[in-house]
Amino acid sequence: MNRQPPAMRPVRTADEHGPAAGFATLCEEIDQLFEDLALPGRIACVKPTHDGAMLAPPAALIEKPHHYELAIELPGLEREDITVELAGGVLTVAAEKRAQSEEHSGDCLMNERSYGALRRGFSLPQDIDPERIEALYRHGVLTVTIGKDAAASRVRAIAVT
Repeated sequence: MNRQPPAMRPVRTADEHGPAAGFATLCEEIDQLFEDLALPGRIACVKPTHDGAMLAPPAALIEKPHHYELAIELPGLEREDITVELAGGVLTVAAEKRAQSEEHSGDCLMNERSYGALRRGFSLPQDIDPERIEALYRHGVLTVTIGKDAAASRVRAIAVT
């Protein structure tokens, strides 16, 4: 096996993009490790943005004979907080989990709950039918069913003259 070592990337400090940047860089490095080892899968991370951290929820895309099925884990959200849009062949899922104001009778001993914005974009194959996209949110999972366009997936032989 004759593999070239991956190109070195400059190290970013946490101060460049806020406190989540160090974690996002670690996630990128772990993703790169999995790519280098040729292992499947991607680890969902917190990605830095210009105004803070953005969550990238884990997802699975499955191809079925007549449609694609995209499942995205969005626990703790309300249906009203989720938007799904298709533009230029990219399906974008965005949501915001707002902090809840709760009264506590004592001091909080531990809080691992996360809040903030999340956004994922998925480049869709050429054979989708934009009119046959449906989204269902149930039990913390958003399932987007994307119908295939039978005409778009046909292969046509072109005569060479």
